[in-house]
Amino acid sequence: MADHGTVEYATATGNDYPAHVGTYERFILFTFVGIIHVINLLLGLTVGGVMGHWFLALPIFIIAIIGGVSGLLSGSKTSSYVAFAICFLIFAFAGLSS
Repeated sequence: MADHGTVEYATATGNDYPAHVGTYERFILFTFVGIIHVINLLLGLTVGGVMGHWFLALPIFIIAIIGGVSGLLSGSKTSSYVAFAICFLIFAFAGLSS
């Protein structure tokens, strides 16, 4: 269909490709941190609501918030990984102690 013309995307004026890449990377980070945050909240609700250990669920909620906020502010996925690992360990401890 467009085989007769030359591709002008890379040479077009007003093309701000680095801004597009930066926006895409921030979107991917926001999506990743959001998904991990929701998983951590579900772990906390499982520990509190299903297992009945609300005192163990409270640290999960606090760690989930700290991991999510620091992940968004720093632009790194590491804090979300660490928050998930700690929350999962609390979940496993609550499940094994029941």
